[in-house]
Amino acid sequence: MVTELELKYGCNPNQKPARIFMKEGELPLTVLNGKPGYINFLDALNSWQLVSELKRATGLPAAASFKHVSPAGAAVGLPLSDTLKKIYFTGEGELSPIACAYARARGADRMSSYGDWAALSDICDADTAHLLAREVSDGVIAPGYTDEALEILKGKRKGSYNVVQIDPAYRPAPVEHKDVFGITFEQGRNELAITEELLKNIVTDCKEMPESAKRDLLISLITLKYTQSNSVCYVKDGQAIGVGAGQQSRVHCTRLAGNKADNWYLRQHEKVLSLPFKEDIRRADRDNTIDVYISEDYDDVLRDGAWQQFFTKKPEPLTREEKRAFLDTLDGVSLGSDAFFPFGDNIERAKRSGVSYIAQPGGSIRDDNVIECCNRYQMVMAFTGIRLFHH
Repeated sequence: MVTELELKYGCNPNQKPARIFMKEGELPLTVLNGKPGYINFLDALNSWQLVSELKRATGLPAAASFKHVSPAGAAVGLPLSDTLKKIYFTGEGELSPIACAYARARGADRMSSYGDWAALSDICDADTAHLLAREVSDGVIAPGYTDEALEILKGKRKGSYNVVQIDPAYRPAPVEHKDVFGITFEQGRNELAITEELLKNIVTDCKEMPESAKRDLLISLITLKYTQSNSVCYVKDGQAIGVGAGQQSRVHCTRLAGNKADNWYLRQHEKVLSLPFKEDIRRADRDNTIDVYISEDYDDVLRDGAWQQFFTKKPEPLTREEKRAFLDTLDGVSLGSDAFFPFGDNIERAKRSGVSYIAQPGGSIRDDNVIECCNRYQMVMAFTGIRLFHH
């Protein structure tokens, strides 16, 4: 019976001693490999809650890619198109649903996912383990592992890769506690079920919301439930494509997540797909180079000759006009917000990233202005009536 695990240190090396423990009963998790740290376990337990709730809400296998207690990506296990296989570097073969979910979660924001903690709603299979083995990742939590998958993961990072198994039947106490500066905070757990019932109060002129948009809005809201606030989340085709976490201003969340959504889509531009990379370029360097290529700074890189480190020939730049024209083809994106939009500027920014469907609590004194802005762009917006702050 394991009631506690000693950790090397807390958030930082100077924070000792450190442990995780149960006041009553035994820990609902088992470390199968490696030695996870304090932040690893924070990511593991938050990400597990997210994927298990996504699975319950959608009926589909779900995965998340976490960094610093917020998701860089979250997704359900829908099949990958040929284009997504290429930008996620999965290879040509077909993948299992849970592997597709992780490929989508990791692919949402590949730069932020560098060194991620992965969470899987279903048993980790060999397909998923092979994906994890190829990425720079700190660890994974899942309800179980096939023998083949566990063998693959135990060979990662010279045998030190963190593999955690959690009991899917575990349910925490209804009241939770947190110590800050020697003072204990107490609150009821956020057990609010996020279902399609929350999407029924449509306040815009346009009322039609397809099933795919409802699914994507649920993914957005559940992702926000486990994202450090303030936060907004853009979702397309069953996966988060931009998460804006921990910003003090709502519009800065919308801009940050919108920029990430734009980058995700621009990676699918023909010029990006056909970049003449050298064969020996590492995956992380390729991700970083693509990000620079898409950015406004790339003209300087071309001029300075740094392109020679990565490409077999000098690629043509992706112009601002080409990027805007391509982004104008992005539509049907769903956007959730963990609190109300106070101004229409959020809607204006969301429109630039193809948002058609919105779910937010409502309740601002400027709701009329926000609704009017949505009506101008023929968006569908539902007021959920619930706030999803997470700290």
